[in-house]
Amino acid sequence: MSRSSLILALPLLLLAGCDRAAEAPAQPVAQGEVAKTPTGLMTRQFAGTPIPAITVSDPAGKRLDLGAQDGPVLLNLWATWCGPCVKEMPQLDTLAAELEGEVRVITISQDVRGGEVVTPFFAKGGYARLEPWLDPEAALSAQFTPEGALPLTVLFDASGKEVLRVAGGYEWDSAAAVALIRESLAAK
Repeated sequence: MSRSSLILALPLLLLAGCDRAAEAPAQPVAQGEVAKTPTGLMTRQFAGTPIPAITVSDPAGKRLDLGAQDGPVLLNLWATWCGPCVKEMPQLDTLAAELEGEVRVITISQDVRGGEVVTPFFAKGGYARLEPWLDPEAALSAQFTPEGALPLTVLFDASGKEVLRVAGGYEWDSAAAVALIRESLAAK
């Protein structure tokens, strides 16, 4: 059995991630080998579940209806106080460039302070492909994971149905991540 098959066969367990925080600063990303190894678990347990019909907005008030997406979407729930989430943001920006025209990468902050903390975070990161979508009430996080564990990344196909999800950190800028997404969508 391949490592990917083994991971898919396991029940969804959260080995790493962040839970909801109050006003705490970002958790530090561990140094050394631990920081280089993705610890998230992938599951297809919820495959076929529709993308939530929730509308989010950016700091300027522009709105995005998730249920109205017309192509594949990689939806990432994150927060500025979550170390693994912060580590993934530049990787997701790289992934969005790699998959441009194939899959839309949508990152949605679960920060309760919304644009107040997300706007400077995006300015500092200089993300070319990501947009600062906000969900300060954490409606999406509550729908996907009652524990509020972050990061959580969910792949939806062109018809808006869930294909897979990854709970915890993952190396989204790797060739393996790109292959996983393309192969998962092609198998639909």
